[in-house]
This record gives sequence, structure tokens and C-alpha cells, in this order.
Amino acid sequence: MIGIQFYHETTRDIVVSFGSMFNNIHLVRKDRNGNVTQSMKVPLAYGPKQKWLSRLTEDPKLNKKVAITLPRMGFEIKTLTYDANRKLNKAIKVTKKQNIEKADQLVSSYMPVPYNLDFELYVFSKNSDDALQIVEQILPFFQPEYVITINERPEMSIIRDVPIVLTGITYEDEYEGEYIQRKSIVYTLSFTAKFYLYGPVKSEKVIKSVQVDQYANLPTVSPTREQRYTVEPDPITATYDDDDFGFNETTSYFEDAKTYNPTTGQDE
Repeated sequence: MIGIQFYHETTRDIVVSFGSMFNNIHLVRKDRNGNVTQSMKVPLAYGPKQKWLSRLTEDPKLNKKVAITLPRMGFEIKTLTYDANRKLNKAIKVTKKQNIEKADQLVSSYMPVPYNLDFELYVFSKNSDDALQIVEQILPFFQPEYVITINERPEMSIIRDVPIVLTGITYEDEYEGEYIQRKSIVYTLSFTAKFYLYGPVKSEKVIKSVQVDQYANLPTVSPTREQRYTVEPDPITATYDDDDFGFNETTSYFEDAKTYNPTTGQDE
């Protein structure tokens, strides 16, 4: 079973959605009279905190004019863990008509598996007011969660609300050398995204005919077929989501000692 190639890009969609939540934060600086002197969009990028801190201090040639501009934000994935509290019945199968053009085709998949994806969002600044202004534009939306909507399985029309939970906030002051030299203030916000991972989606035809061959005894004792019972929808053109069709039932009796071959669909 393991080895069937499939990739729904679910985790990738969660990472992209998480980053897009914070890609439109602006910073405004004012003078002592309340006049706006500078307005800027805070840059956001994916990467670990140590990467940004090292870029703040590195200068191998001793002539680099700009190490990194502040303020800025970065985020990264920390852990991916199974969430047993949201476990669903794995035996349940979800079925959906594929599309209008293929009304006789169904797509199906078993219930998804719950996982938690932990993120850390970093806010870097060289002064406290800039950092607090950025953090204050984020925290009011998490009480303690913010819900985003993900189109998880387009082929099955599954749209799910994914909660992003704020789990913690830490604060650091990073100094380089003397007190009067470059420093960085770092706020670290921890989040958990509660989402689901899906297995392979299979395509199959709608069953429009059921046939049962009945015997008077076990095939090893009396293999001769005695009776055949067949059920088909009425009309035969009924589709998966129709709810106003009936059934045609046919019962046939035989004494020909033939056996039905399910591979060829013929009596042999």
C-alpha cells in the first residue's frame, strides 16, 4: 500500500497561508509633534532566527555598508506532530462525484489524519517602539486563535477552517560589543496550525448494476447455479446525485450448470 505516489501540497498550503497572514504589516514613525516622518512595509521572509542574527553581525571584508535592514520579520517551521485528540474514524470513506462531464465517475478518499504544525514568527527591530508597534498589529487577532480557510481537496470540494493558535511569546535583547553599538530586539511568537493530511484520492465508476448468483449448496458440493438476482437503477442513466430514480429487479432461474466469470462478465 505504501508507495502509491500522491502529493496534495497540504503542508505547503499551510506554510504559504501562514506567511500571507503577516505580509502586509506597516510601520509608521512620527516626530514629537505627531507628524508622520516615515512609513514602510515590514519585510517578511522564511528562515531561522539564527540566520537573521548572524546577518546582523557578519562583515567578513570589514567594508559592508549594510548588514541587514531593520525592522523585519521572519518565520520557520519548528515541529510536525500527530494530534490524537482530533482523530477521526479511519474506516469512513468520503465519496464525491468528480465533475459534471464525468457524471459516472466518483472520487473517494478515507478520512484524513490530524497533525499540528508548529511555527515561530520573529520580529527584529533595533528599537523597542518599532518592535512593539509590529507586535501590537498581530496580537489582537489571536484570542488565542485565528482561523484561515483552506481549499484542502479541490477535486472533492473539501474546504476546511484551519485554526492558527498563538501558544507563546518571548522577548530578547541582543547586543553586539559595547552598549552604544548595534543591538537587536527580538520578539518570538509561537503558533500551532491544526490541520489534516489526506491519503491518496481514488477515481472509480458509479455502480449501476448489481448481480448475485445463488446456489443450492456450496460450490464444491453443488456448483450448479440455481438463480440470478439483478438490480439496476431506473432509469439506467441516473447519476450519483439524483434522488428521484427507482430500481429494476430481475430474477432468473437456470438449469444450465454454467458459472459466471466476473473477469470476462460472461457465463462459462
